[in-house]
Amino acid sequence: MMSTQSWPEKGWALLQLLLVASFSQSEELVCRRRGDHESPQLSKDGDIMLGGVFNFHSTFKDRRDTYMDKPLPLQCTNLNFRGFQFAQAMLFAIEEINNSTDLLPGISLGYKIYDVCGSISRGVRVALALANGNKLISSHSVAPCTRPAQVQAVMGETSSSPSMAIATVIGPFHIPLISHFATCACLSDKTKYPSFLRTIPSDYYQSRALAQLVKHFGWTWVGAIRTNDDYGNNGMATFTETAQQLGICLEYSVSFFRTDPPEKMQKIIDIIKASTSNVIVTFLSATELYLIMNDLSLHNLTGYQWVGTEAWISDSHTAAMDRHHILDGAIGLSITRAHVSGMREFMLDVKPLNSSSNEIFTEFWETLFSCKLKQSQSSAVNQSECTGHEDLTGVQNSFTDMSLMPIFNNIYKGVYAVAHALHSILSCNKTCNNKVQLDPFLILQHIRNIWFKTKEGDEVYFNENGDPPAKYEIINWQPTENGIVDFVPVGLYDASLPADKQLNVHNKTIIWAQNSKEVPLSVCSEKCPPGTHKALQKGKPVCCYDCLRCANGEISNITDSITCVRCDPEFWSNERRDACVKKEAEFLSYEEIMGALLTAASLSGTCLTAVVAFIFFRYRQTPIVRANNSELSFLLLFSLTLCFLCSLTFIGRPSEWSCMLRHTAFGITFVLCISCVLGKTIVVLMAFRATLPGSNVMKWFGPAQQKLSVLGFTLVQVVICILWLTISPPFPFKNFKEFQDKIILECALGSAVGFWAVLGYIGLLAMLCFFLAFLARKLPDSFNEAKFITFSMLIFCAVWITFIPAYVSSPGKFSVAVEIFAILASSFGLLICIFIPKCYIILLKPEKNTKKNMMGKGEPKSS
Repeated sequence: MMSTQSWPEKGWALLQLLLVASFSQSEELVCRRRGDHESPQLSKDGDIMLGGVFNFHSTFKDRRDTYMDKPLPLQCTNLNFRGFQFAQAMLFAIEEINNSTDLLPGISLGYKIYDVCGSISRGVRVALALANGNKLISSHSVAPCTRPAQVQAVMGETSSSPSMAIATVIGPFHIPLISHFATCACLSDKTKYPSFLRTIPSDYYQSRALAQLVKHFGWTWVGAIRTNDDYGNNGMATFTETAQQLGICLEYSVSFFRTDPPEKMQKIIDIIKASTSNVIVTFLSATELYLIMNDLSLHNLTGYQWVGTEAWISDSHTAAMDRHHILDGAIGLSITRAHVSGMREFMLDVKPLNSSSNEIFTEFWETLFSCKLKQSQSSAVNQSECTGHEDLTGVQNSFTDMSLMPIFNNIYKGVYAVAHALHSILSCNKTCNNKVQLDPFLILQHIRNIWFKTKEGDEVYFNENGDPPAKYEIINWQPTENGIVDFVPVGLYDASLPADKQLNVHNKTIIWAQNSKEVPLSVCSEKCPPGTHKALQKGKPVCCYDCLRCANGEISNITDSITCVRCDPEFWSNERRDACVKKEAEFLSYEEIMGALLTAASLSGTCLTAVVAFIFFRYRQTPIVRANNSELSFLLLFSLTLCFLCSLTFIGRPSEWSCMLRHTAFGITFVLCISCVLGKTIVVLMAFRATLPGSNVMKWFGPAQQKLSVLGFTLVQVVICILWLTISPPFPFKNFKEFQDKIILECALGSAVGFWAVLGYIGLLAMLCFFLAFLARKLPDSFNEAKFITFSMLIFCAVWITFIPAYVSSPGKFSVAVEIFAILASSFGLLICIFIPKCYIILLKPEKNTKKNMMGKGEPKSS
């Protein structure tokens, strides 16, 4: 029984085992993409398929997964008309190409357009669906679990972060992803995103353009707010780097994302309240900007000058949401204006939406007209019923607003770029070669190399990074009387031009924050005027500084100078320290009082010497003249005349000849003068010796010997002077060290040895003369000339000894005056001491001017 009963049980178990095996085998025969099935919101079959990734909804419901059950599909909320506009722009381009006989004749383009609801994870799943599809594939094919790409290119995504995720997924398959609005510079990296291209300029250029725009208006102290995603973070990082190079400082830089808690927003509000900058630079999406505007209006924070990017600066929907006029006067960069004939009419014709997907059309139509269709499952209450045939003519909302036509044009150009690449690959002329096996990598290569013009005349091409040429319009928000913001172009930025011509702004047409026509001021420190330089404040950014006056001899002739520039040695700073003026050249001139007095003294001495010479010549036969060696006397008077006149060579602007003449003339004339005095002294001594019994000493020092001695002493000085002038002569010299604000024009000595040799030789003769005269001072002559020579030499030596410290300590031209005074004083001392007593006797005491008186001997005087 038991065995008979066990057979049916065993049979049933075996049947179950076979069923399990068959099911397992059927599972092994197919390949499928894991996860939920993704269906396009809009689709149409064609010979060649294109993909589209847009945001028909702006957000999705936040769900809390328990990880116990499979997560439910993403539930999208907040219908976004902009996403529909982008999709319509793509459909318009496809329809225009399909109806064209010139581009892809005989080939129809189809499409699959998905809604990713602003979700990056959904965007990745959609990208996989576009690449592989959702159908099952048998594993018995030649290449197991492989298939051609479902689409040959993908249009989208709108934002940078989702574009990065999608480009990462489809990049290995080389499927071209052409974005119309993802501007992050990071997407230009072809090692990470090899198949990404875009028809909007990279933020690499926009960030630099914004920095130049801020610098153009003199704003060096600004705040910065960015969206906490790849677009905001990368864009702001590039802006910050460029701003620092241009001398712009960020007082604060904060990030924000739409899902951040309220505490984060409150912290940003507090930072803005505490800031001193009046300009806010933004890298924000329209969604984040709206949330910030809302909170700013609650705190009544108005009057800031906003600087924006293409993400919102020309978006009329954003302007319509600014009910508190927070952004009035905003300025920023926008894609250059565009017009595509026929696009507006096509986009407002929503019948294709109705035929493509009834579900999405229902939600779209109900939101557009704020009504409820009969077949709708909507839970909305208190809404009027609509038929689905309402007229769009009178509707005014973001769907009928065409302010983003430049962005629509970017989608249009992206579709045409793919079409031109296909046209080239399929060798289309009148017909296309349908037998060509399409490969996304081949299409990608052709897209990178295409160049064409749209029907409106716009050039379309991509650089090596997959970016188009960077051109921006500078847009200014100007409120009108009816409260609507007018987007006024006030300039252009073209990155293809030279650096100094890239930015062109019309300042006079700009309306600033609070409806002002004056450019707002936003600096940490006021500009430093010319004559000052910046000095950084400790612990603060470089834009915060003090203005310090330039030091003497330094200037700054520009505003906000970092350093002061030292003037050339011949120049000096003016009182305002903003210009170098030529230094006053100081030298002893004839025009000034001191020079005139010294000149008068020199000429007076010359005249006095001439008068004495005349008296001596007039009374040359008198005993007193003849007794004192008249020839030496006249030679001494001549040398004194030269001494007085050589002082004139020290007055006036020094020149090469005057420098050589003044020192050599001074040296030679004084040696000649002292040689004569020395000769007269020796004559006195020899005359006394000749009176002694049996002395014939005078025959060794007669008139001829006296003349030869004078000539010999003088020739030695002449030789010294010639050697000095030959080896290293004196030369005119500009002395900048004596005074900071003056140039002392003086004569450099050239060879110091030559100068001191000249002075030393004069000093040697003077000391010798003084010594001999001192010995002869008490000789028993009635008229002992040695006493007067001693006194004159005493004056001479005293003058020149005191001259040395006075000369060294006298500044500038006063040193020259001291030297002239020493020459004149010593010359007057010789003239007065030696000749005036004799002139006194000749003119006033003629009774003593007798031979008897001259030869008479008096009693010796005790010492």
